[in-house]
Amino acid sequence: MSATKQSRPSVLQAARERTRAEITRQILDAARRHLATDGASGLRLRAIARELGVSSSAVYRYVASRDELLTRLMVDAYDELGVAAEAAETAVARDDLPGRWAAVCHAVRAWALAHPNEYALVYGTPVPGYTAPSATIAPAARVSTVLLGILADAAAAAERTAPARMDDDVAPDAHRALAPVRSLVPPRVPNALLQRGLMAWAALFGTVSFELFGQLHHVVGDEPSDRDAFFAECVRRWANQVGIAAEQIQALA
Repeated sequence: MSATKQSRPSVLQAARERTRAEITRQILDAARRHLATDGASGLRLRAIARELGVSSSAVYRYVASRDELLTRLMVDAYDELGVAAEAAETAVARDDLPGRWAAVCHAVRAWALAHPNEYALVYGTPVPGYTAPSATIAPAARVSTVLLGILADAAAAAERTAPARMDDDVAPDAHRALAPVRSLVPPRVPNALLQRGLMAWAALFGTVSFELFGQLHHVVGDEPSDRDAFFAECVRRWANQVGIAAEQIQALA
């Protein structure tokens, strides 16, 4: 058999894959537009098909159900947020722990403000009747993984220069509560540091959600500069709470 004949199936297969990828992209883009107008609970494959000018059966060949569509949108959102956080953190010097922390926090907020509908999908009100599958777990953990890496580096720095700071004063019940996340960090990270890090992580997403969902109106000024200043102060205080503020790191040197 000639090389030309052998190559035809692969060429056709590649063309079909490109076509499928393009149609899938169009479906997901349309679904994101519907998120803005109908919300996650209002997503309907039939409505998306009407917008694209195709039959419902055509859409179902690429997305089997509303739940599969939601999952794909969620995975994309988590991955995009994770990429933004990772890129921001990677750009900062490894020994600049407060800078790395601040970079992640500001990247999360910037992405959320630029993609409010996608943020609401993954951090807003749960969609009735939908249960996120295991495929969303790894993408959802990307931001927390970056933050946990910073905690691990903070623990390593303290271990080298100030072992007394490694004292663990977490209550016994809290030790047990931290068991699931304990396996994700090196043994050198004490539960006290892990507890403080998780508190700051929850505060980060809580503050971003409050801003995005309007809970800061009449509490913090609505001018962009006011919101920026408030968030920057939050980031600074979270770093201090965790124990990685600039002055705290200098004290370890």
